[in-house]
Amino acid sequence: MTRSLSPEIVILALVGYFALLLAISLVTSRNASSEDFFVAGRKSPWLLVAIGMIGASLSGVTFISIPGAVGNGQLNNSFSYMQVVFGYLLGYLIIGTVLLPLYYRLKLTTIYTYLEQRLGWYSYKTGAAFFLLSRLIGASFRLFLVAIVLHQFAFGPLGAPFYLTVAITLMLIYVYTFRGGIKTIVYTDVFQTVAMIAAVILTVKVIGQEMGLQGFRGIIAAVQESSYSKMIFLDGGWEDPNNFFKQFFSGALIAIAMTGLDQDMMQKNLSCRNIGEAQKNMLTFSIILVFVNLLFLTLGVLLYLYAAHVQMEMPRPDLLFPTIAFEYLPPLGGIVFILGLVAAAYSSADSALTALTTSFCVDFLNFEKSGKTEKEKRRTRFFVHNVFALVMLVVIVWFKSMHNDAVINGLFKAAGYTYGPLLGLFAFGLLTKRAVKDRWVVFICLLSPVLSFLVDKYSANLMGGLNLGFLILALNGALTFIGLWLISYSKSTPDLALLND
Repeated sequence: MTRSLSPEIVILALVGYFALLLAISLVTSRNASSEDFFVAGRKSPWLLVAIGMIGASLSGVTFISIPGAVGNGQLNNSFSYMQVVFGYLLGYLIIGTVLLPLYYRLKLTTIYTYLEQRLGWYSYKTGAAFFLLSRLIGASFRLFLVAIVLHQFAFGPLGAPFYLTVAITLMLIYVYTFRGGIKTIVYTDVFQTVAMIAAVILTVKVIGQEMGLQGFRGIIAAVQESSYSKMIFLDGGWEDPNNFFKQFFSGALIAIAMTGLDQDMMQKNLSCRNIGEAQKNMLTFSIILVFVNLLFLTLGVLLYLYAAHVQMEMPRPDLLFPTIAFEYLPPLGGIVFILGLVAAAYSSADSALTALTTSFCVDFLNFEKSGKTEKEKRRTRFFVHNVFALVMLVVIVWFKSMHNDAVINGLFKAAGYTYGPLLGLFAFGLLTKRAVKDRWVVFICLLSPVLSFLVDKYSANLMGGLNLGFLILALNGALTFIGLWLISYSKSTPDLALLND
């Protein structure tokens, strides 16, 4: 049986949701200075930061793809994704005990300033540029997927062109972030994280009721008894994409690179009052994240069980959740899905837009050394925020115009390669006391992703069927590290020694 949800009801639910976000923004952005925008005056409550980081780390892509991957029979099959999550815990431990103390000791606004102090001007600009590129493509891709859903079920049926759907999507983010920045996002992300988790719990409950399961105990029993409950994969060897050791160590590297070396994720941590609170935030965030991912995977199993229960024709994995929510569940299921998707996407995208603005203003416009007045900084910051919002609009519409999912997914994957050079740069700075020929760093950081891509492309043929998977990040970082070593020389000064103590 197929059920429908009118576009008017979807839009009405979205209006109510964003009214709450705007109300939070108006309260939190009063008299916000540039320091408030960048690091919330370094006064953010650590518990709120921890809760908000959950939403920022789980994008709209994750909201759809993690449940869908449960039954795809390939990467992240069944509960194997938890092996990556366990690896995250090791990565977050390193972030909390190594990277955060460094960032706080140097009182950084953007984390890439460390590269200038440790390696040089070109290293600094290269690291910041890689972040801008990767975050711009990544955030645009995630919003692109959300815009497609909103266009299909809300604005498109009313005759709105796709670019207008995208413009509305970005405008809503812009309105509640352009004044307060991180000071506002710390609070809006808490709201959106709670909304996202509530959406998953409600969806689990609705599907359980539709299947006649007796409460959450019945749901848990159905999941445990299903063929999707396997979590640890040790039998397939290194050729298995779900191999425990491959996924565990990949998870650790992903956490270090895409959280610890990412201005978007670290900006909230740097807004805490001190290093102690930032570390408590990191610990709390790590624990909550484990249970949230278990919840998403439980939902994924239920989606596949429900699809078999109603004997529906199976769509591709990343369309399973929206198809069931909009076409098979009661109207409440569709509303809950769309609000959960928007909450997941916006809690990631709003901080990305703010982080892009922060990095460009500090790393390329030298806000901290410019001597500009607060009024001049605010005017420039507004302009940069506008430009990045416009650029994201253009990129998303461009994605749509290509009509080629393979190319778009390839661009998103390519953006992930840019974290390898960041991993190599920071590892070299932290693990050695050698200086580098700074002007050569750009060449090394451009060459490493290219070599990594070629190895990844031909690894199965060259290495007896071995699929690197997430470990490509480790290779990328290692190649950058080796390249930096080749252009390095021995030099120990008090400043360098201080930064490596």
